[in-house]
Amino acid sequence: MSHWYPKKGRVIFHIDMNCFYASVEMAYNPKLKGKPLAIAGNPEERKGIIVTSSYEARARGVKTTMTLWQARKLCPTLIIMRPNFDRYRMASQEMFKMLAEITPFVQPVSIDEGYMDITECEQLGNPIRIAENLQKRIKDELDLPCSIGIAPNKFLAKMASDMKKPMGITILRKRDLPQKLWPLPVGDMYGVGEKTARKLNAIDVKTIGDLASRDVYHLKQVLGINGERLRNRANGIDPRPVDPEAVNEFKSIGSSQTLPEDTTDEVDIQKLMEQLASNVERRMNRKQAAGLGVQLMIRYHDRKTITRSKKLQSYIEKKEDILRVANELFQKHWNLEPIRLLGITVQDVEGKQNIAHQLDLFTYEEEARKEKLYTAIEELTNKYGKNPFKQMENQGQNDQPRTSFQKDFLDDYKR
Repeated sequence: MSHWYPKKGRVIFHIDMNCFYASVEMAYNPKLKGKPLAIAGNPEERKGIIVTSSYEARARGVKTTMTLWQARKLCPTLIIMRPNFDRYRMASQEMFKMLAEITPFVQPVSIDEGYMDITECEQLGNPIRIAENLQKRIKDELDLPCSIGIAPNKFLAKMASDMKKPMGITILRKRDLPQKLWPLPVGDMYGVGEKTARKLNAIDVKTIGDLASRDVYHLKQVLGINGERLRNRANGIDPRPVDPEAVNEFKSIGSSQTLPEDTTDEVDIQKLMEQLASNVERRMNRKQAAGLGVQLMIRYHDRKTITRSKKLQSYIEKKEDILRVANELFQKHWNLEPIRLLGITVQDVEGKQNIAHQLDLFTYEEEARKEKLYTAIEELTNKYGKNPFKQMENQGQNDQPRTSFQKDFLDDYKR
């Protein structure tokens, strides 16, 4: 067994749920199995966007982010459903509980994927057996398919899990790179987006192997520090640990939404801006956080996208403050062309417990008046064991709706 569990190396899994939203719907309604199914943000709108689709739909050309009218044109028999995020969160939590029963070193990265470090799991058998048992359990108990990548680090495990879908198990060792990884187009590499791929192609880096052998200095000139990082990954070098606490880290909190149709109507635009600011405020409140910057994203009718941001002198968390800065950015940078999508993000986010409370001349008097109240609350807390006022303050927050694209739903997966 020792060759499976090297003394100095790691054994990492990447678990990737296959067509997760569509698969969950099929698990709830088996009549959907084998049929072309798509989950769309707003099926009633002609310009609704495909969130995900089943393999049967993908075989007919249906892709994520495609508009509904395009998808229906390619697949007239396409079944379209609204997303049921509560259902997806529940399935995700159950899946991550299964992972956590194997090892405490589990790092969720989204609702449908995560890493596991099983280096200390030799007593459970070799990695292939552990992966097979886990994959079978998820399928048997949740009726959900997944693919698992097995590798000595996170990057290679991620690449491996993409190599065989659905229900695949793939091992990718460093010695396998020349045959399995390097012949792939550089655009297929995790961490290389369309823009980066174009830049690399422009300097004749066509494959991952080309990237692995290219001079670091040259890559840094084109991509900055990311050039060296990507070259290392292409050579199978990735020292990042599987970090269970990473799920709690957040540097920005945002919300975005596609408009029902491309528009220049400022009334519709302002309504959406207010809705987005409310979403961000709610999520900030749930995280008990505040931020020092606001970013506005505008996607135009031709899919051209701009992002503009503003750094602030003091932390903000309220809808009114978020909306005020977002509107300022909007008025300054909108080119008056029809808008397809808007997004508002609060940046440089910190938990309130980490933010030093700076008293200035304007707040000192108010804080001084509250000092007796704070003292009384502290005395009650010391006497009765917990702060009843804090409990009242937090009541009702758990009832707030949650979004699928945040990691909030993973907070309790170990319970």
